[in-house]
Amino acid sequence: MKTKRYLFLSIIMFSSMMLLMGRLMQIQLLQAEDFSRHGVNLLEESVHQRIQQLVIDEGRGQFLDRHGDPVTYKEIPVMVLFPFLENRLDLFKQLEEIIDVPSWKIKLAVEREKNPFIFTLKEGEGPFQLTEREMDKINKLKVPGLIAVKKVYNEQNHSAEHLIGIVKENKEVFEKRYQHVPVHGKPKLGISGLQKQFDELLLSEGEEKLVYHVDGIGGPLFGIDVKYTSPANPYYPIQVKTSIDLEIQTKIEKLMENYPIKKGGIALLDIETNDITALVSKPEINQKNPYGNDGMKNYLFTPLIPGSVFKTVIAAGALEQGIVSKEDKFACSQNIYGKKDKKQLGDLDFQESFAQSCNRTFADLARELQEMDENMIETYADKLSLTGGVSWKGDFFHFEDFQQFREGKANIFGEEKDRKDRNYIAQTGIGQHEVRVTPIAVANMMATIARGGEKQAVRAVQAIEYKNGNSIAKFNKKKLSGETISPITAAKLQKLLRSVVLNEKGTARYLQSAPLSIAGKTGTAQTGRYENEKPLYNKWFAGYFPFENPKYALVAVHADALENEAGVLPLYKDIVSMLYEKERQDS
Repeated sequence: MKTKRYLFLSIIMFSSMMLLMGRLMQIQLLQAEDFSRHGVNLLEESVHQRIQQLVIDEGRGQFLDRHGDPVTYKEIPVMVLFPFLENRLDLFKQLEEIIDVPSWKIKLAVEREKNPFIFTLKEGEGPFQLTEREMDKINKLKVPGLIAVKKVYNEQNHSAEHLIGIVKENKEVFEKRYQHVPVHGKPKLGISGLQKQFDELLLSEGEEKLVYHVDGIGGPLFGIDVKYTSPANPYYPIQVKTSIDLEIQTKIEKLMENYPIKKGGIALLDIETNDITALVSKPEINQKNPYGNDGMKNYLFTPLIPGSVFKTVIAAGALEQGIVSKEDKFACSQNIYGKKDKKQLGDLDFQESFAQSCNRTFADLARELQEMDENMIETYADKLSLTGGVSWKGDFFHFEDFQQFREGKANIFGEEKDRKDRNYIAQTGIGQHEVRVTPIAVANMMATIARGGEKQAVRAVQAIEYKNGNSIAKFNKKKLSGETISPITAAKLQKLLRSVVLNEKGTARYLQSAPLSIAGKTGTAQTGRYENEKPLYNKWFAGYFPFENPKYALVAVHADALENEAGVLPLYKDIVSMLYEKERQDS
C-alpha cells in the first residue's frame, strides 16, 4: 500500500517538475520574445527591470520653417537626476552654487522620484532651463546619475498644425504599413498633412536616451556609468524644411483669434517663389479627439463654392476671346434670368460690372463662352490654375510623381448636360451650382495673374535636411503644366482686380485705407445649407499686394457663415497691415 502511495506521489512530483521545466522552456527558449496572447518580449522586459532610462529624443524627424527655426519641437538644456542620488547632500550643495537653487529643493525633488527625471522647480511645471555655462559646470562634476543635456520636447499645439499635420501611436497600423521596418519604442505615424505625406522619411531610427544599470533595489551597479545611446546613423533624425515663415504664421494665427471664423482660414503665398508663407485653417485640431469635429479638415485644401471670386475666370475668357469691349453696357438691375434683381446697380460697363460684382454681366458672358466651346469655362479655369491641382509634384528619391500635399478635386460642371443648359451655365458663371475650387488654388490664381500669367506649383516644403543641417534633397521651383493666359490678358485682369478696391462702389472699397495697395475679388457664395433655418454663405476675398510690385497673394474665406456675420475684409486688412509693419521694422 505504501509502495503505491510513494509511486503515486513520485508520479505527481515528477509530472509537476516536468510541467515547471516545460513552462521554463516556454518562457526562456520557445517564447522568450513573444510570450502570452499579449506578445510580451520577456528579454526586453528583463532588461528593463535592470535599467533606469530617460528618453532625450524619440527619434522621429522634425519640421523647420524656411529660416531653419524649429516648428514642431523645442530643444531645451535640462538637468537630469537619477533617484539613487537622494543621499548626496554634498552634491546638492554644489548644484546650489551652480544653478542658484536651494539645495533642499533639489533634495526634495530627488526624494519624490523613483525614476530618472528632469529637474523642475515645482512638480507639474516645465523643466528648469539651464544656460550653456551651467550645463558645462554640471557635466564637469562627472557624477554618475547627474547629467546636463539638451532634451527635445515635441510641441503638441504647434503653429501651422493643419499644414504640418499630427502624429499618433498605432503599432498595428505601423506594422501593416511598414512590414520591413523595425519597430523602435512606441511607433508614431503621420495621420494628416505633411506628417503623413513625408511619413516614411520621418520614421524613427531609434530613441536617443540616457541609460543606467541598477541592482534589485534600484541602486547603481558598481563601476557602471550613465550611458548615452542613440541610433547608429548620426545624420538622423532628418528635418523637413518647410516654406512657412514662423514669425508671420504665428502673428496671423493671433490675428485670427480676434475674428469669429469657425470654419475657413487663410493662405498666404510668396509670389516670387510660390511658397506657402503662412496657412491657417479653422476649426483647430482637438489633439485628444482629432476626428471629433471638423478639426482634421484643412479648409484651404478643401473644394468650396467660390461665388463671385469665380467671375475672374469668366473675365479672363471674355477678354482673351474678345467678346467684350469698353463700350459694352450690361443691365445690372436684372438678375441672371433677366428679372428684377434685389440690387439695382443700373447699366454698367465691363470694369464697373467686375468692381461691383454684377451677376447679370458674368452670367451672359459665361453663356457666350460656352456657345463658342462647351469646354471654354473649364479651359480658362485651368489656365488660371484653379483645376488640376497646384501642389508641387515630381520624382523624389524612390517616389514617382511625389505630391507635397493632398488637395481636394476641383469641379466646374456637374453632369455633361449642364454644359449646354443656359440656366446652369449662368449659375456657373457666377461661381455657383456645381463649381468647387480650393482656397489654395484661388490664392495661386491670384499669384498667377500677378506674375503676368505664369503658372507655378505651390511649395509647402523647400528641402529635406540631415540632422546636421546638410541638404539631402531640394524641391526647386516648378512650373505647372498646361496652357496659360497671355501677359496682355493678365495685365487687363490686374486692372480689373484693382478696380474692386478703387471703385467708389467697389465691393472691396473698405481696403482703400490699407497701408499697401491691394487688388482682388470678393465673393459671397450661397452654400445651400442652413443653420436654424437661416442660409449659410462662403464669404471670400482673394487678391495680391502691393499692386505696383506684387509680393504676396492672400486668400481669406469664412465658410458656412450667416448672412449677418462679418466677412473677411477686416481680417484681410489686418494681415496686410501686419506685413507692412513687419517689413518696415525689418528694413
